[in-house]
Amino acid sequence: MKHHPEDSAPIDQMLQAVAFNGDGLVPAIAQQHDTGEVLMLAWMNREALAETLRTGHACYWSRSRQKLWRKGEESGHVQAVKEIRIDCDGDAVLLLVDQAGVACHTGRHNCFFTALRDDKLQTIAAVEIDPETVYNKG
Repeated sequence: MKHHPEDSAPIDQMLQAVAFNGDGLVPAIAQQHDTGEVLMLAWMNREALAETLRTGHACYWSRSRQKLWRKGEESGHVQAVKEIRIDCDGDAVLLLVDQAGVACHTGRHNCFFTALRDDKLQTIAAVEIDPETVYNKG
């Protein structure tokens, strides 16, 4: 999915098709390309989307740190992007990815591990990797 730097036309076309919000962001859903599992939701600005298109690896905008967040830069759990889609209004992006390791910073495979079942919130997925180990905080 990586584009060559000398051919910026596909990148420019995608950037023009996306309707970034007033903060210059667009929600980006990461989905495992072969199973359809929804892994996470993050935000992208123009620079993050352009870098993702250029490199073929997911890059997001960290709202808390106010900087680019290259998925896997600390954990090694990168997302190789197979395809990028935009929705009908252009105000959401879907990344079809091949996730290496876990997607969630809690050490779970995806970020959607809390469900409302039997009228209460329940954790439905176990921690697969100790996040303290992954992020060298232990």
